[in-house]
Amino acid sequence: MGKLVDIGMASCPTASFLRYHEAVEADDHSEPAIGPASGSTPGSAWAGLKDDELLACRICDLGVRIAGSELEGRVAQFQEELAARGLAFRPACYLGDEWFSPAGVPAIAIPFYLAHPRLKTLEHRQMLEVEGGTPEWCQQLLRHECGHAIDHAYRFSSRDDWRRIFGSPDAEYAPETYQPRPYSKGFVRHLPNWYAQAHPDEDFAETVAVWLSMKPEEWREQYRGWKALEKLQFVHSLMEEAKSNPPKVSRGRRISDASKLRKTLARYYAERRKLYAEDFPDFYDADLRVIFENGEPHGESAARVMRKNRAALVASIVRWTQQRKYTVDMLVRRLMQRCQQLELTAPRDQARLSYELSAYLATLVTNHLHTGRFKRSV
Repeated sequence: MGKLVDIGMASCPTASFLRYHEAVEADDHSEPAIGPASGSTPGSAWAGLKDDELLACRICDLGVRIAGSELEGRVAQFQEELAARGLAFRPACYLGDEWFSPAGVPAIAIPFYLAHPRLKTLEHRQMLEVEGGTPEWCQQLLRHECGHAIDHAYRFSSRDDWRRIFGSPDAEYAPETYQPRPYSKGFVRHLPNWYAQAHPDEDFAETVAVWLSMKPEEWREQYRGWKALEKLQFVHSLMEEAKSNPPKVSRGRRISDASKLRKTLARYYAERRKLYAEDFPDFYDADLRVIFENGEPHGESAARVMRKNRAALVASIVRWTQQRKYTVDMLVRRLMQRCQQLELTAPRDQARLSYELSAYLATLVTNHLHTGRFKRSV
């Protein structure tokens, strides 16, 4: 693809993410070691630190690793799936700063914070969710990234027959702004938001993930009559080839290896929050005034009403849009702040208000998923 990494999640703002990883590689200045020394183990003293103290630690000094963590069993389960499908191929798994497969490298990077419960807690507090934090979610992402890794190993996407089935891997890569067709039967469904439609490479990775997760008779039945069945059958033929042929690429550079990341956790989270956050200029004012136009004089403030319902609103929007919780929460918080600045009050009919707010927020977030912006124009 000519890009630094292949990304697994649909809601990831990929263009910014790529710039982020490029910056990681270019800006390799070491920060002073404030936390524990290098070589510490998952049971080290940093696990008992308060958040502000833990944030001062460098990632490389945490000493976390897959072996001995809950990831060890999940990676082993993933490898058992490969063995059950008759594949000898085993992508190297290492701890990185996000879920991805380095371009051209048959490897999978798993976020370092999944290797220790204390780091998962910190991740949730900083980003409001833990990507891949459950066994099921972790397996989904491992299967998807395996699709990229096996392509890197065998260079399937360089073949003419691959391109006839999936399209050109050189197509514009902008998964943060693709416009999926929810009812299309030309693509498998694995990760949220019809991610197979984001790019030919993602289509292949998602098809491999489905092939891995289901027995042949299962995926043939589930996708009977779908155009996507042709893709699954093609992937099946490729995997049959892989069973009897060694990979063309067996190793490569592990970018963003957690054991070498010398930035502090504070800097790491500041960069990620900036990546996922959005600017919310005052062109939302007109919308907010319409929503709260029937506000009671001297009534309860609109900001207070939104604050009381924030958790439920955020949870509902995240559930149905699959957008990152941090991004949705920031949107709601900043709209609350704007309501307070505009001194808006809530109408008496709060049930109707709840519908209006939910519909408005869902519209903004859905637009963000497909365009990279919450609103198309100012």
